[in-house]
Amino acid sequence: MSLKQKDLVSLAPLSADEILRILDTADSFKEVSGRDIKKVPALRGKTVVNLFFEPSTRTRTSFELAAKRLSADVINFSPSSSSVVKGETLLDTARNIEAMQADIIVLRHPSAGAAERLASGVKSSVINAGDGWHEHPTQALLDLYTMRERKLDFKGLKVAVVGDITHSRVARSNIHALIKLGAEVRVVGPPTMIPLGIERLGPTVYYRFDEALQDVHVVMMLRLQLERQGRGLFPTIREYSRLYGLTAERLKLAAPDVVVMHPGPINRGVEIASDVADSLSSVILDQVSNGVAVRMAILYLLSGGE
Repeated sequence: MSLKQKDLVSLAPLSADEILRILDTADSFKEVSGRDIKKVPALRGKTVVNLFFEPSTRTRTSFELAAKRLSADVINFSPSSSSVVKGETLLDTARNIEAMQADIIVLRHPSAGAAERLASGVKSSVINAGDGWHEHPTQALLDLYTMRERKLDFKGLKVAVVGDITHSRVARSNIHALIKLGAEVRVVGPPTMIPLGIERLGPTVYYRFDEALQDVHVVMMLRLQLERQGRGLFPTIREYSRLYGLTAERLKLAAPDVVVMHPGPINRGVEIASDVADSLSSVILDQVSNGVAVRMAILYLLSGGE
């Protein structure tokens, strides 16, 4: 069945069944990407607008590929060459786009809550492709899909999310989803990068990386988001790497079949060593590949697909 809501701006309101429905639907679309002709007519006649106010390579390209493989028309909107530079508001911009019969607007924005504000002001479906420090629901869904593809059972799964938790929208979306599905989530980082009250969402807080790694099945490394920090939250990058960087030696503390993930872009030699990023334990490129299938599923379900 289709998703009940018009938009996907957060994973917090979704039930475990709704999350699993998206993953099940993505299974069907994963097969499409392996065909010689990578296209189905599911969204023929629909228009998808990518409205990105922040730089993005993986997410924007992934949404564009997903929409085109569903046979939708795709418009990539660049704020730098639009009326936004003349002072037009986000809502007015979106309403003008909607007036051109846009069915789905995919929004990335530097302000937390922008996607929710937009969704309440337009009739088009809105998909949050990352808003400030708030959430990045489609990234978390492709992360879940990749875990399940590795035949990991969410119930009892131990996941360590490591790094700049405060500024990570990926971390928040993953915490919401993993807790709902029965996983144990550990957030790890220096005290300056762990938001106050994060325990209320369900994870356990660790400040010592080696302690948090004990017996975990999934290690999700996060990039240092220096552009969002505004001030130094640790003495030096070298010091951060020594305490919170994932090396092959440190990875031995985790479960034998541990899976290593990263939403990208990777800072090799900072949060993760190159030999770990390129190892058999790493599913980083699988995450990128699976993003297309998961986003196809979301576009399809929000359009009323069964």
